[in-house]
Amino acid sequence: MSKTIHQGHNVKRIREMLGIKQDALAAELGDDWNQKKISLLEQKEVIEPDILKQVADVLKVTPDAIKNFDEEHAVNIISNTFKDSSFANNTLNNNPTFNINPIEKWIEAIDENKRLYERLIKEKDEKINLLQSLRDEKQKK
Repeated sequence: MSKTIHQGHNVKRIREMLGIKQDALAAELGDDWNQKKISLLEQKEVIEPDILKQVADVLKVTPDAIKNFDEEHAVNIISNTFKDSSFANNTLNNNPTFNINPIEKWIEAIDENKRLYERLIKEKDEKINLLQSLRDEKQKK
């Protein structure tokens, strides 16, 4: 029995693993996007290729990573990594070796999220300042 891949659920899981909120993903995708549209996208079993590519680019993964993401498989890989005796031996010898690339990618993604949140906060502050100035002008009249 072949397992059906639900691309929308995969987008959601990858987004959540990266710590990205729907609003933040929508902001990165552009003005045509909002939280509700992301929510609807995550309910789609199959996502149009051009949209899938856009979302993948923002999440810094390939479209194939979204299409083929299998949470159970990912858990098995992680579980087997820690059961691997070479990992245990490296740890016991106090000489662990790690592939730094994935760590660097996670740090890069965290930095990207931080910049996105800072931009969203700046935009929110600008809106608050604009509303306050409009209120002040109205009170002067």
